[in-house]
Amino acid sequence: MTKRPAPLNDTLARVTDRIRERSAGQRGDYLARIREAASAGPVRAHLSCGNQAHAYAAMERDKPALAEGRAANIGIVTAYNDMLSAHQPYESYPRLIKDSLRKLGVTAQVAGGVPAMCDGVTQGQPGMELSLFSRDVIALAAGISLSHNTFDAALYLGVCDKIVPGLIMAAATFGHIPAIFVPAGPMTSGLPNDEKAKVRQQFATGEVGRDKLMEAEMASYHGPGTCTFYGTANTNQMLMEFMGLHLPGASFVNPNMPLREALTVQAARRAAEITALGNDYRPAGEILDERAFVNGLVGLMATGGSTNLVLHLPAMARAAGIVLDLADFDDISAVVPLMAKVYPNGLADVNHFHAAGGLQFLIRELLGAGLLHGDAKTVAGDGLEAYTREPKLIDGKIDWAEGPSETLNDKILRPAATPFQPQGGLRQLSGNLGRGVIKISAVAPEHHLIEAPVRIFHDQDDVRAAFKRDEFTSDTVVVVRFQGPQANGMPELHSLTPTLSVLQARGLKVALVTDGRMSGASGKVPAAIHVSPEAACGGPLAKLRDGDLVRLDAENGVLTCLAADFDSRTPVTADLSHNAHGIGRELFAAFRRNVGPATDGAAVIV
Repeated sequence: MTKRPAPLNDTLARVTDRIRERSAGQRGDYLARIREAASAGPVRAHLSCGNQAHAYAAMERDKPALAEGRAANIGIVTAYNDMLSAHQPYESYPRLIKDSLRKLGVTAQVAGGVPAMCDGVTQGQPGMELSLFSRDVIALAAGISLSHNTFDAALYLGVCDKIVPGLIMAAATFGHIPAIFVPAGPMTSGLPNDEKAKVRQQFATGEVGRDKLMEAEMASYHGPGTCTFYGTANTNQMLMEFMGLHLPGASFVNPNMPLREALTVQAARRAAEITALGNDYRPAGEILDERAFVNGLVGLMATGGSTNLVLHLPAMARAAGIVLDLADFDDISAVVPLMAKVYPNGLADVNHFHAAGGLQFLIRELLGAGLLHGDAKTVAGDGLEAYTREPKLIDGKIDWAEGPSETLNDKILRPAATPFQPQGGLRQLSGNLGRGVIKISAVAPEHHLIEAPVRIFHDQDDVRAAFKRDEFTSDTVVVVRFQGPQANGMPELHSLTPTLSVLQARGLKVALVTDGRMSGASGKVPAAIHVSPEAACGGPLAKLRDGDLVRLDAENGVLTCLAADFDSRTPVTADLSHNAHGIGRELFAAFRRNVGPATDGAAVIV
């Protein structure tokens, strides 16, 4: 049986109230706008005959139902492409959705497609400088898709790093219509992640050649679905379930399985049930309230999720009129235990996590500990109780059964009362170098405090070159600056992970400090990231000099330069012209000029 939810934790209640008070003006204006849009009634009734004829011209079998306008019309926004393993399964979804809804007298149309780039392909390459900006482009593209104003609900087909946050920004902007996110699931398990990481380190030191590296990578990334480590893509899937935008238990069912197909059909049917045409209207903007975002933050901490969500959640929230601050992340992390160990925080992958009890066990435990808003509104109903149940396919139909009440592997998943760590995996850092974050769920306690001279770089390639020249022979804080959103789009610096891991394995104390990002797969080396204000804006990182002593104290949330004259120094500048051209970067000059700070989500459009 499900544990009776405990009273809400005092800190969670306080943080939620603080967010609500901070956001009161923006949220009030937002709710007024979406309620005004909803009050106009079914949108197609207000289109002219000519408008409607254009909208339905290609819908051969569905024209009569569309023209009559009495049944719901569901818009499909898809991130399908077959270069991304996570999105390749979406190729067949629109037909499946349309066929299943047609049996109910409901119609569906592909409203439009959004771009979906892969950080795994662009890692360490110039294209990575477009990665973060792609989130805002996705939101804009989805907005254009829905601007035809002919839809009563929307199904969002997207999984990976910037795709889900961008789609959420659009769903919030069109908050008067219901939204359900439809996942595709993780690929089946391949080469274990620790073995892949070992080969990467061996390649970095020259022990193996590129042939062995390629062999390991291909054995790891081997089929349709998300990468199986717990990076940003799978953190997104967790987040959609904790925030009530997936059907319960939908996140981690593998692609091309009968249950996966049945969940997709059920998501389409549920979208039709929650439109304003029925009696269970659930607009996205009302689901995306303060409780939903706090629940998402709890899930992030309890699972040791991706640092990229520290950027994405504030941007997503702003689209719904809600203002998040790094202090909210820090305070919630202080009271939420780390209950999962999934690579890079452990050896297991998301398939192992799912088999051990997964999100249903986690949500059950957190509700029982008073660490979730159990009364939050979701696409499945009111409250998170439904998300403690897991889908089973019985005689071709989905039935939600009670989820596990005990972990099936305590090396992967633990109860709230006996967690891996008493606190979550993220910390806010602040000091005379600015504000940033660090993910410590995979960092050993002996590396939580690093005090060492800095070595300054303005390009990640220069770090690797210095490593190959054997220039790192003592404890070092590696500073890679001018990597923020205004400088070059804030690329991930995950390709530095093998290099820094080798240095740490040699017994050196080493850390990374940057105004750029690390991957959701960032691991055992302490990394102070998203440092803001960024160097390109004259931020404190631009005052650092080679040899300065820097203190990174994850336990106490400190990031500071110990040089006596630091505050009086003039920031250096850098020639950033090489970031302005090539691989499409020239198209994004306006984004670099107008992007907000990392502490606000590094967004352009919200």
